[in-house]
Amino acid sequence: MIPSCLSFASLLRSLRALAVILALLPGVSLWAQEPAGEQGYVLPPITDADKILLPADFNQVDFYLVTVDVGNQVWDNFGHTALRVVDRNSNSDLVFNWGLFDPSGGYVRFAVNFLRGILPYQLGVSPPAWEFGRYEREQRSVWQDKLNLSNAQKETLYKRLAWNLREENIVYDYQYFFDNCTTRVRDYLNEALGGRLQAQNRAPSQNTFRDEVLSHYASVPLVALSLDVLMNGNIDRRMSQWEQMFLPAQLRRELLSFPSDVTRNGQRIDMLEEPTVIMEFTPPVAGPNPYYLLLAGLLLPVLLLLLMFRRTSLASFSSQPGITLRNPALSYRVMGLLGVLISLCSGIYGLIMSFGWLASAHLDLHHNLNLLLFWPSDLLGLGYGVRWLLSGRACPVSAGWRSLLIFYLLAHILAALAYLLMGLTGMGGQEVGSLLLFVLPGLLGFAIVVWNTGFQAVRRIRFS
Repeated sequence: MIPSCLSFASLLRSLRALAVILALLPGVSLWAQEPAGEQGYVLPPITDADKILLPADFNQVDFYLVTVDVGNQVWDNFGHTALRVVDRNSNSDLVFNWGLFDPSGGYVRFAVNFLRGILPYQLGVSPPAWEFGRYEREQRSVWQDKLNLSNAQKETLYKRLAWNLREENIVYDYQYFFDNCTTRVRDYLNEALGGRLQAQNRAPSQNTFRDEVLSHYASVPLVALSLDVLMNGNIDRRMSQWEQMFLPAQLRRELLSFPSDVTRNGQRIDMLEEPTVIMEFTPPVAGPNPYYLLLAGLLLPVLLLLLMFRRTSLASFSSQPGITLRNPALSYRVMGLLGVLISLCSGIYGLIMSFGWLASAHLDLHHNLNLLLFWPSDLLGLGYGVRWLLSGRACPVSAGWRSLLIFYLLAHILAALAYLLMGLTGMGGQEVGSLLLFVLPGLLGFAIVVWNTGFQAVRRIRFS
């Protein structure tokens, strides 16, 4: 159903624009792909190692892997890893924690800094009672395992921790996949083991980064949905087993079966032993699938609105085509509510993706295929959504303005069709299957509803 106010010339221009988009798709696909391969933090050399004060006897020093379950905060959903160092030479017992940051600005500041790629985390050292007390207040399970290291390996790890405690090395730029509290422990252990941990875990895992993000944020569906929309195709490659150890539980799982260089009774023993449950709580429960909620909240109302279409005769002073909605008082208010929600969500997602591309250091927020679907300019549709919601009828606009609005909707539809093609063929290099299945049909249907019934072009009458 194409309104009569859309000229044939405008339609041709739009089709030419679609042809250009389709012609560029292969190039966009190649441009959007990031080089595959392991990424991560490269350990710098330990300077002035001879000035580090070492324990008298490393037989009296033990290292423990501390693994903390996921929590209820946005920044806790991957879990946490720390190192406990017990030195009986000096009767010290300390926990090294790379997960400290300044939360004083609240969620808004954290989100803005996250988008900008500015996340200064730091190493902190505290007694076990203080550290474990915090996790108890947060109701997060904690496991502790003794690390079986040779004295030479203990010395290497001890020197690295002492280097990290220097004032110039305490703060680091957090990267959620490649340099976090868990990868610091992983990398330091790998250094102590002479690179053996990484060398034996180069095989690809079964999961992509996106799989792990969606799995770990299942307890907060809105965050899971938003991350799925806002992160690009960089996170759609399969991780190596080494990269997968950015997750605390995965690092512990790998080390539980990893052989150490320590022998007992002539046999090499496992890297971890003496497993201890420090505390145990029920982990957060997965919420409903956000895409199922979108299907019910978006597509079903749109289908009902499409079923409410009916033909009418042209009004005397209107160029509105002969299509309107049955029971307009209710139908237009449903359309208005949908319009407000879609304009808000699409516009905000579009703004975040645009900002992330232009101003963020996070490469995973650049060149996002979902910008074809969510536009920052959609926020301007809020006004029309509110008018439909309050008035219960089509918005009266001039014929010229209505043509412009219809052209905007057509451009949206053409971009959505390009998105569909790229998603189905894989040319976009980004996993968008859930959006194609659960979101795109509703957005296209809503665009058709608004196109046909949303605006009433009123002719101006001149009196001579």
